Amino acid sequence: QVQLVQSGGGLVQSGGSLRLSCAASGDTVDNYSLAWFCQTPGEERKFVAAISRLGSVKTYADSVKGRFTIATESTENILTLQMDSVLSEDTAEYYCAANRAFHPVQTPRAYAYWGQGTQVTVAS
Repeated sequence: QVQLVQSGGGLVQSGGSLRLSCAASGDTVDNYSLAWFCQTPGEERKFVAAISRLGSVKTYADSVKGRFTIATESTENILTLQMDSVLSEDTAEYYCAANRAFHPVQTPRAYAYWGQGTQVTVAS
């Protein structure tokens, strides 16, 4: 089974950019559909972006369309989330996730494998 280890995150100014990474081990990212979720204290985990197996289909939450880009890099076996034009409301703990379905889904409970989480804080 796959293990996911996240890196990136931190403090960024509003309007700036940040890149999150999620390194896979134990299996290749091409065998999974992958997603990013975010969560703030007291709230449920929310869908941010997802990518199908082999990267043919990408979906985004309306709030991040045109600003965030999800991608996989097969040679490095990682999932990334490029966050541009960030807003204060993007502040959250971000999690990567994987499941074996071909098509990406937006429901957290559909994902069996999770990264450890990384905090993103946008300063206004």
